[in-house]
Amino acid sequence: MQLTTFTDYSLRAMMFMAQHNDRLCNVKEIAEFYDISRNHLVKVVHRLSQLGYVVSQKGKGGGIRLAAHAQGLKLGDLVAELEPNMHLVECFGADNKCRITTTCRLRHILYDSQKAFLSSLNAFTLADIL
Repeated sequence: MQLTTFTDYSLRAMMFMAQHNDRLCNVKEIAEFYDISRNHLVKVVHRLSQLGYVVSQKGKGGGIRLAAHAQGLKLGDLVAELEPNMHLVECFGADNKCRITTTCRLRHILYDSQKAFLSSLNAFTLADIL
């Protein structure tokens, strides 16, 4: 399994803000700290804001910070919410055209593995990885 860059940047941004929770942060400093795309990070922060994990203040002296509850987020729940689709294989998706879906035993093993992966991540919160 591979997480998207979007999820990777989301986790990094949240970690950065959590480590600097005494002040407002900005996208530019986070992007420079991790040497990642500022443009991509803007989209990430926007999505985190839509989900209620990041609070932004506009105007002079504005910036972003984690929402109060965000440090207690379980990592598996966060990853599942950020990933655009958790379809490891074709048969997990609505557009499945695999001919052996009804008799395939592999799909159940992969599904259980995916659940175990997220469950294992859920043993940790954002605060645990700081």
